[in-house]
Amino acid sequence: MHTFELKIWDDESRHVTFYTVHREGHTLNETDKFLEKIEQNNAYLEELNHLLELLFTVMGERHGAADAFFNRHENQVDALPPKGNVKIASIKNAFNKFPLRLFALKITDEIVILFNGGIKDAATIQQCSGLSIVWHEACQYADRILEELHKTIIIDEEKRQLINPDGGKIVFY
Repeated sequence: MHTFELKIWDDESRHVTFYTVHREGHTLNETDKFLEKIEQNNAYLEELNHLLELLFTVMGERHGAADAFFNRHENQVDALPPKGNVKIASIKNAFNKFPLRLFALKITDEIVILFNGGIKDAATIQQCSGLSIVWHEACQYADRILEELHKTIIIDEEKRQLINPDGGKIVFY
């Protein structure tokens, strides 16, 4: 496993702080790699906008990281968007046959770690040309993060943050 750091990716929404993984020696963090990859493929820009709306507006501003958004279980991580029809309060979102997947790890209703993702172009994640590798990496990152959550990382739900007890960065070796 590579050395990586947990970094806040976005903490400006009302209900959710989104973290991401930044691997040592890489220019972009894992979530920005996903965004760059999809933005380069004009065929999926509308879907990308729907996914970002789910993150920032629906989760971030309205409902938090409710369990209903994390129903597409892929081993240690979940794939966003959720599958099927999602009903939360007054909204209903249908993500049937949605071509994009962004891997995530829900820590609390206020804290979500986003990884990389890609285009789902086969029946299963494992059969997808570019998605299988980033899914496998996301599962490895999630394993390490969950292991440390039980040992050292403190969850500050009030501030919606993950904290290293010594006050430093959260780095995994």
